[in-house]
Amino acid sequence: MTASGEKSEDYREINEYWFNRLFADIDKEDMPIILQRLNNGWSIERIEEFYLHCLKPFTQNTMTLGYPVKCDKDKTLVFKHAGIHIGEGKPEWGAEAGKLYFVIKHGERLQ
Repeated sequence: MTASGEKSEDYREINEYWFNRLFADIDKEDMPIILQRLNNGWSIERIEEFYLHCLKPFTQNTMTLGYPVKCDKDKTLVFKHAGIHIGEGKPEWGAEAGKLYFVIKHGERLQ
């Protein structure tokens, strides 16, 4: 669905691993506090106000099927990066209903 352009976003768990992958300058000691705030009803707007300014700068999203070798272009999709926000994903695209995720938006397909 992603390759065809039908699915325009991907979902990543809100956990320490993805905070470290997506954010700069987040101290590991702050992680339990951040995760507690996410799980204790902070509004999405408040969470984004506090943390989304720390996102690493991205220009493209690279999606792979497994761990392909670099020359295997059939198993790699590259899209223009169109932003990240915190929100619920669409169950028809693999998200768990009612669960918050990092929603990674895809722009135009680059390869």
